[in-house]
Amino acid sequence: GENVAEGLDLEVIVNVATAEQAQAAVDAGATLICVAGVDGAENKKAVIADLIVPEGNKAVCKIANIVAKNNQQLEEVEEAWICRDAGFNAVWVSDALYKGGSDPVEHPGAIIKSMIAKSSVKWASPKARSGKGEGAREYLGDILM
Repeated sequence: GENVAEGLDLEVIVNVATAEQAQAAVDAGATLICVAGVDGAENKKAVIADLIVPEGNKAVCKIANIVAKNNQQLEEVEEAWICRDAGFNAVWVSDALYKGGSDPVEHPGAIIKSMIAKSSVKWASPKARSGKGEGAREYLGDILM
């Protein structure tokens, strides 16, 4: 449990799929919760929408687990933007990074760049990887491995 992780100087990420699980995790002291096994940004948002962090607890980092869709669109990039706007602090992405295969323009680095771009589904397309026409170029974060 948490004591073992603390002893190893690690933080625990708790996967949740419902609002009840998320609240129970936060009530138990979790500071990193990952909404996993939930399809779509709106459904993920519903899991964290009414989350209450008890007074005295540390802030909670909310992570959206985004899995690859079975198509050639870049819906995962749009989902990352929607989740960010819905209050998520991070996304957990893996297989979606390799969806473009050998496409020289849609390599994993380009997909990461698109995900952290300050864009929205209203004003930009995930295909606009160059950064042109996407508005402000603010630095939004790092991806750590």
